Amino acid sequence: MQSVVQYSRIFARALFTGIGAEVQPQWGNQQQQRQKRNLQLVTASSGISKTQGTPQFVKKWSFGDDACFVATHKLADVIAVADGVGGWRTYGVDPSAFPKTLMMTCERLVKEGRFSPQKPSDLLSDSYHEVLESKAPLLGSCTACIVSLSREEKTVYAANLGDSGFRIIREGKMVHWSEEQQHYFNTPFQLAVAPSTLQGMVFSDSPDVAHSSSFGVEEGDIILVGTDGLFDNLNEDMILNHISQLKSDHKPESIQKVANALAKHAHQLAFDPDYMSPFAMEAQANGMDMKGGKPDDITVLLARVTENTTND
Repeated sequence: MQSVVQYSRIFARALFTGIGAEVQPQWGNQQQQRQKRNLQLVTASSGISKTQGTPQFVKKWSFGDDACFVATHKLADVIAVADGVGGWRTYGVDPSAFPKTLMMTCERLVKEGRFSPQKPSDLLSDSYHEVLESKAPLLGSCTACIVSLSREEKTVYAANLGDSGFRIIREGKMVHWSEEQQHYFNTPFQLAVAPSTLQGMVFSDSPDVAHSSSFGVEEGDIILVGTDGLFDNLNEDMILNHISQLKSDHKPESIQKVANALAKHAHQLAFDPDYMSPFAMEAQANGMDMKGGKPDDITVLLARVTENTTND
């Protein structure tokens, strides 16, 4: 992603969340208790920063200038990514600080129950305004994508601002996806905290303009959330080919393996000068003579929708 100037990013890390166990029926007075079948996410994360020569483990939820979080609440599972704008380095600002703080704030609000599973856009807005009102000095810009699975409704609610995004895959096909938001080519919508001296020089979009959507999900659906470093370098067929590895293998470690493979493949192609990447094709559609991948930080959150049975 590029907006104020350009990005920088190579690291890797993983986490599983939402691994539930089947609760066996309990009997009392010869009557079986009713069981409620809710849905949950089993999630793996992986990321690579373009600034490192070899993959490394890094600070929690941070891959270069990207940031992300995975949070579980009794009402919902929430996963999200944010992509910092590397151009802030020109002004002596760490581009990773703002997206990391924004994601940490979102994660805390989810864990405290101060959110609505049906309104991830409100979670994004509340977190952004809390960051704005913080007394700690903080500058920067980022895109953001939040996906919330409402357990009881069996519905995914999403809010996407900019060119990060998500895909929902069912039986080998993409059945729902986010809409990219751009001011113009390679200049996505973004949240920003800027000093008065840069007002009017830095894009600063309202969280209220984030594109919101909802989609009913089923056990076995796959949800992929990523920053543009992933989607600018891997086309749909490549993504589906990786995810096909989970068709008959749903173990958490297998989900992690595919998440790692997606990040690694995107990183390899990002530095291939002869590869006609999705980013290069979009550039050509905008009148630019370009080919090759797009070096960028890459963050991948890969989740499988599973059933979690609980007793009433």
